[in-house]
Amino acid sequence: MNEPGLNRLPRSCAVRLQAVYNELRKAERRAADFLLAHPQKVHDLSIVTFAERAGCSEATVVRLSKRMGYEGYPQLKAELRPSEGGADMFEYRGLRPDDRPAVVMGKILEAAARAISDTASVIDASAYEGALKVLCRARTIMFCGVGNAAVVAQEAYLQWARIGFPATFAVDPDFQLVLASQLRPGDVLVAISHSGQTRTLLNVVREASRAGATVVGITNFPLSALAKQSQFVLQTAVYTAYVSGEIVSKRVAELCIVESLFVNFLMRRRGTYQAQLAASNEVLRANKL
Repeated sequence: MNEPGLNRLPRSCAVRLQAVYNELRKAERRAADFLLAHPQKVHDLSIVTFAERAGCSEATVVRLSKRMGYEGYPQLKAELRPSEGGADMFEYRGLRPDDRPAVVMGKILEAAARAISDTASVIDASAYEGALKVLCRARTIMFCGVGNAAVVAQEAYLQWARIGFPATFAVDPDFQLVLASQLRPGDVLVAISHSGQTRTLLNVVREASRAGATVVGITNFPLSALAKQSQFVLQTAVYTAYVSGEIVSKRVAELCIVESLFVNFLMRRRGTYQAQLAASNEVLRANKL
């Protein structure tokens, strides 16, 4: 991918393109590469001219626009107005060896804040509400993640377990498969993966699907294998130079989605779990000064 071109796009547009680029078809990628090579010119181009210069059809330009989450080419083009350039997009690679400690801290906090803001702008409200509905009706919820995503899954598990809900979680990939095989229709698997391409997690997703459970996927890439195997996709929007790189911004956005689902769950089932939550809060006082 043309990284300099990506950095010249408006941040929200760059995040959308990065999320789908590796899954684009050959003609769609030609259109994407033209966009990356000439980001400042696209706003002035008709769809006919864009297609001719990119070496693809007009239909391909429309498909690329929709894959990026726009209604069509006019909406993509509108975001590329010259005044909305994305030169200020920040990534950890922008850290300098001579940056003072407070500057490094500020840049990392800024990246996390942008990840949250960008996620709020791209997440599909209907998918989110659909995921919430199945969670509220679930008999059991299993939370699953691998590597650092397991930290997010564990946090989600602890929240639901605190109110006495029969949630499940495991770190070991083998036991994840065991738990997934025990799910039943009406149960929910919440699978968390930034790339959406983690093999062991996808094995768990397939096992949960075979068992009849509903899959809610939290991922940064809407065309990933996880997204394709999920009934509800909750997309984060975290720009990273390397998909496999580990930066806290990835997990902050995922944690915020999980937290919002839990709060919404409690608001809708407050009468059922209010007493248990109060009891859990009370017993925890023993560990406070």
